[in-house]
Amino acid sequence: MIDNRRFTIGVILAGGLARRMGGGDKPLRTIGGRTILDHVISRFKPQCGALLLNANGDPGRFSSVGLPVVADSVPDYPGPLAGILSSLDWAADNRPNVEWVVSTAGDCPFLPSALVRRFHAARISEDAQLAVAMSNGRTHPVVGLWRVDLREELRHAMVTEELRKIDRWTTRYRTATVVWPTEPIDPFFNANTIEDLAQGEELAGLVGY
Repeated sequence: MIDNRRFTIGVILAGGLARRMGGGDKPLRTIGGRTILDHVISRFKPQCGALLLNANGDPGRFSSVGLPVVADSVPDYPGPLAGILSSLDWAADNRPNVEWVVSTAGDCPFLPSALVRRFHAARISEDAQLAVAMSNGRTHPVVGLWRVDLREELRHAMVTEELRKIDRWTTRYRTATVVWPTEPIDPFFNANTIEDLAQGEELAGLVGY
């Protein structure tokens, strides 16, 4: 069996502005008595050889989690693609033997425990260059598997072409779409609003958080 952890770095994307929650850091809100970020780390970290946090501003507010914090290298909060690019650059600079980065949103507390394994299985079986998640008939482009050696192409797309949408970039490559069931809960539930936090508390009870 291939050791996916050995050549995969995970990044938690927390660089957004959380406008629908009135600002602040969504991952630091709580569900089930723990921060959403704690839930994401506990489910994501065992799947990866190393784990990063993409966040802008003062990195000290995340010091308690003990992860390297990587800021966007493209200015003006251009979206999650910037966090993916910064993570690919970090991998190339710090882990040159690593070929893949897996990303997830920082507000997905019920992340699948087999995320990385299934992404790699899909990209191998489909000879794909990238992979993204899907549930309930909807793709989740923020939750994806990215080749480190595509970083200069991504940089060109973002800086020169001013491309911002992940799903517009992925159409340029062979991309595997990996589908997850939504029972008992959607594993890619994410908390964008105060109402979502309340729903997350209910879902946490279903999975024993």
